[in-house]
Amino acid sequence: MNQSILLLIKSCFLLCLTANMVAQELPPVSKYSTGDYGADNQNWSITQTAEKNIFFANSKGLLKFDGEKWELKDSPNKTILRSVFALENKVYSGAYMDFGVWTKDSLGDYQYQSLSNDLDLLEDEQFWKIDQLEHYIVFQSLNSIYLYNTLDNKFDIITSNFGISKMVVIDNILYYHKINKGIFKQVNGEEVAVNTSEIFKNSLLINLYKINNELYAQTQYNGIINLETNEEFIPDNFEEIWSKISIYSSIQLDNGEIYLGTISHGLLKLHNKQVEYQLTQENALTNNTVLNLFEDQNSNIWLGLDNGINCVNKSSSISIYNDDNGELGTVYCSVNFRDTIYLGTNQGLFYRDISEKKFKFIKGTKGQVWSLFKHDNILLCGHNVGTFQIEGNKAKLIKNLQGTWMFRAANDSTIISGNYNGLHILKRESNDSLTYVNKVKGFDISTKYFEFIDSTTILVNHEYKGVYKLTLNQNLTEVIDLKKDSSVPKGLYSSIIKYQDKILYAFKNGIFTYDESSSTFIKNAKLSSVYDPETYTSGRLVKTEDDRIWVFSQTDITLLIPSSVKNEFIIEHIPLNHGNREQISGYENVSLIYPDTYLLGNSNGYQLLNLKDFTQPKPEVFINSISVQNKWDEVISGLTNKHELKYKNNNLNFDVSSYNFEASFETEYQYKLENYTPNWSNWQKESEVSFKNLPHGDYVFKVRSRIGKNNISEVLTFSFTILKPFYLSNLMIAFYILVLIILGIVIHVFYKQYYKKQKRKLQEKANKELELKDLESKQKIMKINNEKLKQDIENKNKELAISTMSLIKKNEFLSGIKSDLKMVKTKDDKLDKVLKVINRNLNNSDDWKFFEEAFNNADKDFLKKIKSKHPSLTPNDLKLCAYLRLNLSSKEIAPLFNISTRSVEVKRYRLRKKMDLSRNDSLTNYILEL
Repeated sequence: MNQSILLLIKSCFLLCLTANMVAQELPPVSKYSTGDYGADNQNWSITQTAEKNIFFANSKGLLKFDGEKWELKDSPNKTILRSVFALENKVYSGAYMDFGVWTKDSLGDYQYQSLSNDLDLLEDEQFWKIDQLEHYIVFQSLNSIYLYNTLDNKFDIITSNFGISKMVVIDNILYYHKINKGIFKQVNGEEVAVNTSEIFKNSLLINLYKINNELYAQTQYNGIINLETNEEFIPDNFEEIWSKISIYSSIQLDNGEIYLGTISHGLLKLHNKQVEYQLTQENALTNNTVLNLFEDQNSNIWLGLDNGINCVNKSSSISIYNDDNGELGTVYCSVNFRDTIYLGTNQGLFYRDISEKKFKFIKGTKGQVWSLFKHDNILLCGHNVGTFQIEGNKAKLIKNLQGTWMFRAANDSTIISGNYNGLHILKRESNDSLTYVNKVKGFDISTKYFEFIDSTTILVNHEYKGVYKLTLNQNLTEVIDLKKDSSVPKGLYSSIIKYQDKILYAFKNGIFTYDESSSTFIKNAKLSSVYDPETYTSGRLVKTEDDRIWVFSQTDITLLIPSSVKNEFIIEHIPLNHGNREQISGYENVSLIYPDTYLLGNSNGYQLLNLKDFTQPKPEVFINSISVQNKWDEVISGLTNKHELKYKNNNLNFDVSSYNFEASFETEYQYKLENYTPNWSNWQKESEVSFKNLPHGDYVFKVRSRIGKNNISEVLTFSFTILKPFYLSNLMIAFYILVLIILGIVIHVFYKQYYKKQKRKLQEKANKELELKDLESKQKIMKINNEKLKQDIENKNKELAISTMSLIKKNEFLSGIKSDLKMVKTKDDKLDKVLKVINRNLNNSDDWKFFEEAFNNADKDFLKKIKSKHPSLTPNDLKLCAYLRLNLSSKEIAPLFNISTRSVEVKRYRLRKKMDLSRNDSLTNYILEL
């Protein structure tokens, strides 16, 4: 048989063993993602300072983790860091051709100082292990051991020409393994052989243990060997392949437990000569090669893997079964029946005896299991295909009725099941078997939750329809009365249970108790206090066999425990949040499996909670750093209260941590900055908070953490002051006052001169205003006079018009008389005399003189002006101009000249020629415009 076939057989055998070991409950494991800081790099060594910071020797340098953030410090000589060791808050590290110490500076940052600069190191030395021996820090390479005296800073050196594979300090004695030589120790500065037998010459030492006060050596390939007898220590349940596993790292705890880190086979836990469990990539780890192991101050086991970092919460009261291969599926219910654990999942029904480790499938139950119901010696399974009676590893289908949600016992011999289509009756036979009787008539609604009020009255809760009250006949075969309860609304993920003869209904608005006297639900204020609108996820209530009620929220599981006082509850909180429970809302399930141990089914297997060993995690909070967010990103020196900051440093970032490494419990933070934010912030997972552009003044930063809803840490405070900006400092204020005084004097002098000048201007202005007012008065008087003169002119014009019209009328009248007289045929002297008188009056020059005088009064200098402009005008022409000036028509002018209208037109024509007007020019307009 060739080597490849042997390896294949070995691998298959190991896989079978691993699969068997996987099927058990394991401690919670955190798989840390460090981003660019080394999640995909080898982590060779792990340590922890007194301040609880975890440090890793990493391929890229010194990696720090505070439970919230990762920080990488580059290796001083840009080589791989191989080892770290913390003493108080100092971190010693070893690398290629260098080792030294990291200490915190005044800014809280770790700075490196080499301790090996003055040493003549061997070529290509790398330092793989660091430990403490009394007041010495011991650095081990593959060729030498350097003992650094912390009291006088001097070195003692142990060298070997054969190579040193490992050093171990145990009981304050330094042991080391020389390759091909055996195991030695240092006693009073002298080398003493411990075991130089062939088995140790040809083995690689991993660690030393104290087992039953005897010293044992952990080898890489040859197991655990007694240093005195060379007898091999082989775990009872791991004997067959013990010698085939390669061990790379190990630690022994004070209680004797041994943890082994292997090459390709994960982590093994040994206790009392038994392998209690194996963690591998299949059930917990990031990968199967464990390069280093470390126990922190909270008893967590840290694993430096070939690719990543994991943390095992070995002391957790919660253990986990991860169904990573999908054999079980999502667990919807569980029960311990006759010392057999049954799990109802979406894959079917599984079982295992308490003494066994692996679950087995019960044939015929493939599909969705909704519930398991234990009644006396009977176990029923509510399944998607109907109702099964379970006996050991067999399932009997009682009735092929699709969809059985749950069961309730009406009496000792009658059980009612709630199905997709209503209620069904099952009867118990004398041999503890059940038979199907009938469906309850008159109710066909899906019955997921129901409870008996009395022997014939049932309350049914439907998430989408509400609560129904059903009254059945005595034989429980028919619903004789059906009412919908209006005292509580319907609620998604609501549930209803019977507890101590009381029916409780729960949904997001609280928990209600059914009052039989009023047939209504009444809100229970105390029980409802467990619900918070911000953290509500489900109204699912679960009652376990020990009479405890389990309530589920976003942050916690709440236990309602009966008190010795009647109708009272003790309320306890388990800070196992919704994300870590991995339960489906509305289908949360819990069952009592062992005394004080509960099984919580989830979407990836289940969790076991041991309440006896459970202690509330203590939330803590620490301020790691306070940085100033300016262009230099400065960090405040130290973390002292009453710190004073320059005004330019008014953008602050607070970085806090809780050092919570528990995988099952999640930390949240809350902040408040007094004198800036009056209220606490909302709870948040982020461990950083920033405040921008803070005004000057005194501030108190407050922070607290919580694990769960009500498990809150003490408040941590940090007081600081933002100083006034320079322009508001006392010196500048004094300067401002001085400037104001000088400015006041200058202004006073200036304004004094200015006042005089202004006074002068005002006086001048007043004088001008008086002059203007006087001028305005004169103008008003002149205007009044002008208006009066205008009125006089208008009056004169009216008089002139009246006189002119009188002349026209007189001349017309005389012309008419003259015409009439001329018509008389008989002539006599008297008539001639009258005609002469008429002619004399028609040509009376006195009339013209009167008119001329009146015209000149009305239109002064017009006749002179037109005469000067046109000297050739005759008196008759001037008369015609005056009449045209009065805008008289030719017809009106004719009587004034005692001529015909035609003659007037001729006169007008002649006048135009004298004035040298063109044919297009209007004579009248020309005269009027002069």
